[in-house]
Amino acid sequence: MFLELFTSDSFSPISNLYSYITFRAGSSAILALLICFIFGSKIVKALIRLQVKENIRDFGPESHKEKANTPTMGGVLIIFSTIIPTLIFADLSNLFIRIVCLSMVWMGTVGFIDDYLKVVKKKKDGLSARYKLISQAILGILISYLLISSNVYGEYTFQTFVPFFKDVVFNLDNAIIYTFFIILVVTATSNAVNLSDGLDGLATGLLAISISVFILIAYISGRVDFTEYLYIQYLPLASELTIFAAAFFGGCLGFLWFNARPALIFMGDVGSLSTGAALGTLAILLKKEALLVIVGGIFVVEALSVIIQVFYHRYTKKKYGTPRKFFLMAPIHHHFELKGWPESRVVIRFWLIAILLAILSLTSFKVR
Repeated sequence: MFLELFTSDSFSPISNLYSYITFRAGSSAILALLICFIFGSKIVKALIRLQVKENIRDFGPESHKEKANTPTMGGVLIIFSTIIPTLIFADLSNLFIRIVCLSMVWMGTVGFIDDYLKVVKKKKDGLSARYKLISQAILGILISYLLISSNVYGEYTFQTFVPFFKDVVFNLDNAIIYTFFIILVVTATSNAVNLSDGLDGLATGLLAISISVFILIAYISGRVDFTEYLYIQYLPLASELTIFAAAFFGGCLGFLWFNARPALIFMGDVGSLSTGAALGTLAILLKKEALLVIVGGIFVVEALSVIIQVFYHRYTKKKYGTPRKFFLMAPIHHHFELKGWPESRVVIRFWLIAILLAILSLTSFKVR
């Protein structure tokens, strides 16, 4: 829409500049930041006025009770600050852009309904886990259908590439297996980010770090010269994802301004489910699903800690008659809190580990 307008003869003075991916990506990131800075305070005040407050669990860390009056559902700010710059600077005819925007908006809607039921309707558990899983499965089916029917990857459609190895791919054989794989990636990433959103700024910072990696991957994957040099698959449509990822990155940084400790606002499920789904979708579109495990390593550990806690609880209850805990509390960031770590220390150390994982993931392109 806007891309065609600004590259037309009517806007010839800026048409050349607007044709550069780097210019549009940088502009989208800056615009996303500005949207957050301009509207962030207004959204915080509006949510306080509407008494849209976070529900703090009774069995959580004692220090979290002071957060009871903090407004939630702030994830709408990340969504709008990502989608609006994408609509302005990206090529909306690009299939990848349409899919990743669909993913964010779809799960954002699901998360909004969940938050609305919890904080407005006072339904303690919000939207049931069954409906969330169904929504994530439908999204995965839609993504796989669009990718398979368009044949955008050609012979690589059912393949995913393995990090650190030049010619090693994992072949998923057929459409049914591939569809289940897509559902798994979308569901796992969306829920993992949701589980990580338990400390001020934790999930937002981790998202920004992870997305910064996919900005580079999207740009590289859309360049013939870079892909030939690094021996990775050339994806002509991937370049436009740089604009979305840059806006996503800017939106997370802008939201972090209000979400850092002490948080003025929480993202809520509308933010965590949508951003997690968008992150997973980026990995799917760029054929870097396996690399996502490294890039989002902290998210993986957070999700695994919950799985381990649940299974250990059930195992010990069955074997000893009394359930026991593997961690002091799950997800694992609460475990370290209960061990006496200040919240800020947990967040910063998790960020530092995420940065190291991001660097490791980027080195995988040269160690091939």
